[in-house]
Amino acid sequence: MRILLIDPPFYRFIKYYNRFFPLGLAYLAAVLRDNGHQALIYDADANKEKAEEMDFSALEEKYPDYLKSVNQLSHPIWEELRDVLNEFKPDLVGISVFTTKVASAFTAAQIVKSSNPHVPVVVGGPHPSVRSEESLKIAPFVDFAVRGEAEASFLRLVQAVEAKGNYGNIQGLSFRADGQICHNPAAEFIRDLDCLPYPARDLLLNRSTYTSEDMGLMMSGRGCPFECTFCSSAGVWGRGVRFRSIPNVIGEMRQVRASYGTVQFGFKDDIFTVSPKRVLEFCRLLEDAKLNVKWDCNARVNLIDERLLAEMRSAGCNGIKIGIESGSDRVLKDVMKKNITVAQVKRAAELIHKSGIHWTGYFMMGLPTETEREMLQTLDLMRQIKPDFASLSVYEPFPGTQLFDAGLATGDVTDDRTLEDYCARSPKYYYFADLNNRIDTMTDDQFRHIERFMKSTFHKYNRSPARVFKRARARSALYLNKPAALLGDFRKFLAWLR
Repeated sequence: MRILLIDPPFYRFIKYYNRFFPLGLAYLAAVLRDNGHQALIYDADANKEKAEEMDFSALEEKYPDYLKSVNQLSHPIWEELRDVLNEFKPDLVGISVFTTKVASAFTAAQIVKSSNPHVPVVVGGPHPSVRSEESLKIAPFVDFAVRGEAEASFLRLVQAVEAKGNYGNIQGLSFRADGQICHNPAAEFIRDLDCLPYPARDLLLNRSTYTSEDMGLMMSGRGCPFECTFCSSAGVWGRGVRFRSIPNVIGEMRQVRASYGTVQFGFKDDIFTVSPKRVLEFCRLLEDAKLNVKWDCNARVNLIDERLLAEMRSAGCNGIKIGIESGSDRVLKDVMKKNITVAQVKRAAELIHKSGIHWTGYFMMGLPTETEREMLQTLDLMRQIKPDFASLSVYEPFPGTQLFDAGLATGDVTDDRTLEDYCARSPKYYYFADLNNRIDTMTDDQFRHIERFMKSTFHKYNRSPARVFKRARARSALYLNKPAALLGDFRKFLAWLR
């Protein structure tokens, strides 16, 4: 069968820089190819045109432009989708759906059906994994929803469609039958991740739009053992961690370096350092492999130490990203259930600074019950620990999280959404019951005032020449190997300064 896998547009509509490639779809494409199917990955969010924006703290201001574009069915990006459909002529289409991209994903599904009503449309990814009933209820042009980890379930669905067989025994599948929406039992997780082929980067449409660094996106494991109340990772990967073997991971790095000249890799595991012992083994074997590459990863404040950081840097780690979230112990413990303390945050910051590795701290504001004083404590903590880059996000309730369920119980969140809601509301407000009452500790005007103040302060902090220089220095090996990367980063820097 000919199968088109689509990552729907979002950042491209609003001319924001978008990095990497749709890793999940690349895994699916590889599995399909290994089983005799012809797959193509259409990343509709890849920056084919010149991107102009880089300041993600101002992303919300562009949401009206996104909604206008996504609802304009004659938009050039939607015309491009029609061209891809007409040229490739798929027998089945799969669409990846993140909650923020719901409007775009369902519009893409609608266009697929209008191009050929007989082509089955399958949605998967984080949103359908926790909202499969809704996806099939409000989007009549969607035929199937695959929940959770999709490699095995999606392949079995393709085989069933090809054989005109029965869908009732495909684990992890939701579908319509006799006017009813049916949900098969959840699929079992893949225990041996080494059995999966490497992601099929070569099946990406328009590969020339990707840099060598884009191609370095990887995952060495799936899942997270922690229970942060704002995170929906468990909806796809489950509660727990499954690892690829270290030789398997390094084998992929070797292949990607040989095929695309990649010298900068990015590990997108929820927490790369969840097993410090495994990270030490990875560092040892990577140095033995003599690939001469750099890499960055996500970590956690209570899962790093001085020895680990030293070994990581020696093995080429030039970037660490850590979720700090809040400067309030109450928020960290009672609201987020983060199971870390401010004292641990400060200790981790000292260790990373000492290691010399460039690091990013992720912070959050606007959580339920959070007071203005606690928000300012977060700002104070950021100034104390001095990350090399400080990222601030504003809480949004996402389905599949504990805070979303708590919001439903209090009436602050609603889950009764229609397709029209998704296509007319800003993604930031998809699930708030009252758009003028986002937080229960202050008025909307008060919240918007402190939100603007916090974002402005973080942005000003990040523009420090010393911090900009340190990031450039951390990427110097990449610039020496790929001079075009320096020009690309400079363009992004100029966009971010606007």
